[in-house]
Amino acid sequence: MLCPFCSSENSRVLESRTTEEGNSIRRRRECENPACNKRFTTYERIEVMPVLVVKRSTQREPYTREKLRAGIVRACEKTLITAEQIDNVIEDIENELAKQGKREVSSTVLGELVLNELKDLDQVAYVRFASVYRQFRSVDDFIKELQGLQAEKSSFKFNDGDFVLAKN
Repeated sequence: MLCPFCSSENSRVLESRTTEEGNSIRRRRECENPACNKRFTTYERIEVMPVLVVKRSTQREPYTREKLRAGIVRACEKTLITAEQIDNVIEDIENELAKQGKREVSSTVLGELVLNELKDLDQVAYVRFASVYRQFRSVDDFIKELQGLQAEKSSFKFNDGDFVLAKN
């Protein structure tokens, strides 16, 4: 395992444990290079068959965790969502994809999985992601989405077209 700080090939494992989900192993390591001695964390995951994402244009591209993470992180900027919560969202989505066992998944299905996770986590992140994923073109698109959230959670209220945050 290469040290991310000095690129030394020698590191030792200080601690190993399975993650809460039980589908990967977290290892705390320490670089054995005397000039470095820094600690870092690695994760081991079971490698599953590569999944292809079928985009709206019917183009196919390999699923990448990093691309999914980037979209979710962008939606969660300036919210109270932690990096750990984002990791859990990604784990849940990947577990769902693994359960389905398909070699191809449409970007629509992937987007809906993200929206389902974000809806319960943070409504602002949900609307941000939905605005890009569903390609909102007007304020009316936002209002329709917020009204859908209102119907489900009733934490938002609309009065004569004005948006008001309701107190629960």
